[in-house]
Amino acid sequence: MTGFSRSLRGLSVVAPIAAASMALNAAEQRPNIIFFLVDDYGWLDSEVAYGEEVYPNNHRVRTPNMKRLSEKGVIMTNAYACPISTPTRTSLMSGMHAAHEKINMFTAPEINTPTDFTGGTRGFFTDASNRENDDIFARPEWNYNGISPEPGVPHTQYMTPMVKQLRDSGYYTIHIGKGHWASMGTPGVSPYNMGFIVNVAGNMAGMPRSYYAEDNFGNQPDKWTYSAINDLEEYYGSDINLTQAITDKALKAMDYPIEKGEPFYLYMAHFGVHTPIHPEPQYYQKYLDAGQEEKTAMYSSMVESVDESLGQIMDYLERKGVADNTVIIFYSDNGGHSLNTAKNSVPHTFNAPLREGKGSVYEGGVRVPMMVYWPGKTEAGMRINTPVTPPDFYPSICEMAGVENPETVQKLDGKSFVKLVTDGSRLAKEAVEKGKIRNQKEANAFVIHIVCTTAGLSCII
Repeated sequence: MTGFSRSLRGLSVVAPIAAASMALNAAEQRPNIIFFLVDDYGWLDSEVAYGEEVYPNNHRVRTPNMKRLSEKGVIMTNAYACPISTPTRTSLMSGMHAAHEKINMFTAPEINTPTDFTGGTRGFFTDASNRENDDIFARPEWNYNGISPEPGVPHTQYMTPMVKQLRDSGYYTIHIGKGHWASMGTPGVSPYNMGFIVNVAGNMAGMPRSYYAEDNFGNQPDKWTYSAINDLEEYYGSDINLTQAITDKALKAMDYPIEKGEPFYLYMAHFGVHTPIHPEPQYYQKYLDAGQEEKTAMYSSMVESVDESLGQIMDYLERKGVADNTVIIFYSDNGGHSLNTAKNSVPHTFNAPLREGKGSVYEGGVRVPMMVYWPGKTEAGMRINTPVTPPDFYPSICEMAGVENPETVQKLDGKSFVKLVTDGSRLAKEAVEKGKIRNQKEANAFVIHIVCTTAGLSCII
C-alpha cells in the first residue's frame, strides 16, 4: 500500500495528570473488533458496488446485510489480497508481504509437503509421469509449512502473531472457522498458539468436506479426513448448515467478554463460499425461480447464507448494547473462483468485468471486497480508492486496539489504514457536502482518492 501519514498530531499540551486520566479512559473504551473474513469471495458477488459503477454481476445475489454495513461504514474499492488463501491469511497474521514470508501457495495438511508442482519427486500436485523431468521453472525454496510463533521450525516463517499482541494487551480473542496458516505438527497450526483464547474449528484444513450437519460436516465414524470440521458435534444430524453453525458458536463466544466488560477480538473466518458448492435450501429455490442456472443458484444461496451470518452478528451487537463500540472489518482472502465451472457453466466469466479469478494475479484473483465500520470514527457510506493489502491489517488492528509500537521478531511491511478510513472518510464527506461531487449514494459512480502529502491526508476528486 502506498504510504500515508500514520497520525495527525495536535498542537495542544496536556498536563500529566490529565493525560494519564485520558489514557485510562481510552483504555476503558477500547473497541471490540470483528474481522469478518469470507473465503474465495469475489469482488462482484454482492449488491455492494465496489467499482465505479454497478455491474450486471452485482445484481446476481441478494446481500442486504452487506449493503447495510456499506451504508454505515467505508467501502474500500481498491482492496487487494494474494491470489490464494494461505499467503493472505499468514500475511494478515504476520504483517509481512507474502514474498517476504516466502509463502506463495496454500499449505498442505501434512507437514513437509510442498503444494507447488515442481516436476520432481515431492509436491502435493506432482504428476508421476513427470517425476523424471527437471523443471527449469521450479520455484526456489519456500516456507511450505506456513508461519510459526516459535523459532527453529523447518520451512516456516517465524513471527510474532498479531492476535498475540491483542491478547497480551487485554483483549479476549476468539477464533471461529478456518485457520489454514500452517501444516500439522507445527506450532502455527493451532489458533491457541497464535494468541487465541477460544478456538472453534480452526486447524490445518483449507476447506470443508461438507457444509451439512446431516453429514456431520464431513466427519465419518470409520474414516478421518483432513477436511472434516471439528468442534461442532452438537449439531451433528441436524438440518443446520456450516455457515449458520459457526455463526451460532461465534454469538455464544462473545457472551463471555461482553458480560465481563472485556474488549474482544473476533476472527470470524467463514469456510463459505469455498468449494464444495453446497446449496443452502433456505435460499436456493428463489434463485432457481429467478432464472439462474442450477450451479449459480447453488452458489448464490451460499453467499446469502454468509450475508445472513453478518446480519445476525450485527443484530447481536445491537441487542447486547455494544454496537456503538465495535469495529467491523469485512474482507475476502482472494478473488472468487473463475477457472472451474462449479459456480456456472462458462469458465473465466464469473468475475467479469475483472479478468480471471482465484489463483490468478489478474484483478479477478486479487481484487477483493472490503469495508470498515468504526462507529463514531468513520463517516457513513463513503468510498475510498486508496489501495490496501494484507500486511496493512496488522498495524491497523493494533492501532485500533490501542497497541502502540508492537514489538515483533519480524519486520512489519504493512502500514496502518486507520487514518485513511477515519480522517479520509471525513475528507470524503466534506467533499460531498461542499458540492465538489454529487451525492455518492445517488450515483455510486464517484470514488474518493485519499493521498499522502507532507502535511498529512488530502482528498483528490
